[in-house]
This record gives sequence, C-alpha cells and structure tokens, in this order.
Amino acid sequence: MASASLPSPLLAEIKALTWDRDRLLETQQATEHQLQMTLEAYHPAPVRMFSSADRQITLSFVPDYPAPATASRVLTTRMDGFLKRHPYTGRVPAQVLAERMRANLLSGAPGTVAGKSFSAQTFTRLLRLLNSQLAEYDDAMAAAVAEHPDAPIFTSFPGVGPVLTGVLLAEIGEDRTRFPDPAVLLAEAGLAPRTVRFRYAADTHLREAAMWWAFNSLETSPWAAVTFRQACDSQGQRYHRAPRGLAAR
Repeated sequence: MASASLPSPLLAEIKALTWDRDRLLETQQATEHQLQMTLEAYHPAPVRMFSSADRQITLSFVPDYPAPATASRVLTTRMDGFLKRHPYTGRVPAQVLAERMRANLLSGAPGTVAGKSFSAQTFTRLLRLLNSQLAEYDDAMAAAVAEHPDAPIFTSFPGVGPVLTGVLLAEIGEDRTRFPDPAVLLAEAGLAPRTVRFRYAADTHLREAAMWWAFNSLETSPWAAVTFRQACDSQGQRYHRAPRGLAAR
C-alpha cells in the first residue's frame, strides 16, 4: 500500500484518466444533444429511426443522407444496402426503418435546410471523434487498472467493469486507514442512512460510481435485484433513492 499522502504513480494515472474521461464524456453528451436538436429542427428522421443520435449507424446515416430530400429516395432495397455497408446491430428490418424514416420527413426552406445540414454534418464528425477518443480512454483505463494490485478487490464486485473499477479505485484509494469503519466510507460516498434524504458534502465521483455499480449489479446479482425490488415495492422508495440504498448495502 502507498502512503496516505502520496498515492502510487499507477493510482495517480488512473485518477487522472477517470477525471479527464469524465470531462470528455460531458463534451460528448453536449455534442450529442446539439446534433439531436439540429436534426429535430429540419431532418428528424435519423433520430426517429434509430435509438439515439450518438449510435454509429445514426452517425453513418447523416453524412449519406443529410437532408430530407436525399433521404426521401431511400426505399427498402436502398435501406437494406445501407445497413449492410454500415454494420447494423439493431433488430429492426430494413422495411420498417424505411417506413419509419418516410413518416418523419420534413420539408423546409432551402436556405434553412442547407445551413442545418452543414451543422448536422459538423456535429456528426465531432461526435464520431469524441466516441473514438472515449473508447481509447476506456482502453487506457483498462490497461492501467489491470496492473494495479488492488484491482481484483474491485473487479470481484458484481456489475463492475474496467471503467467503474478505475473510478472506485481512484476515489477510495490505496490507504485503507482513511476509512476505519464502513460508516466513514458511506459518508464519503454520500450514501446516507435512511434518516438522511440526501448528502451534499460528499465525493460526487464516488457517489455516481457507486450508483452505477448498484444499477449494473441488478443484471448479475440475484440478491441485488431482490433488494432493489423490495425497496421499490414494499418500502415505497423512489427510483434514485433505491439504488443509493442498494449501493450502501
């Protein structure tokens, strides 16, 4: 274990990666929102066809068919060809997608369409770049976490992958004396007891990671799924309170 005042170089690297990845993710989410709002204003078909604006298939459709006029020529056969050119992991048939697209085509002033089309393609390129950089951050975090001797402790938690492992390790640290009993760690993470509605003086990165850990564990831990369901059903806890309580337990 490293000293309380000076984390190991590997832990410092993991912490830097987790914090900078979080900032990049905020930029990615803001760019996705800008793209979605731009498309909704003049060409909503791409975001109505697929589940989200940042999906790779959506980011491939916008450059190929950046305006309602070009998209209107896409019938089932052409849609099928598009899906084959750009690997599509969804299960919606080409005919359904083509019908969904035609139902959401707009018509607008030529100048507005030209300007919005330029903006949509710009945000698409930005979002592609941000997605690829986030993937590289994930790879770098996974590599650093794999080298840390404490990693097996965190990877043993149900529903925790390399990114969450990195955040939990970075925020909890290597010095176990910081948390002489569970209550201290719970307070640091903002996982307040039932008598407290919400704790604002907390490590927000750790709290968010703990919430995601609790949410992911529902798919892999039968105990977690039962505990969450009991909190929602029998105890009447709201959606955000229930995973916080599960994370604390």
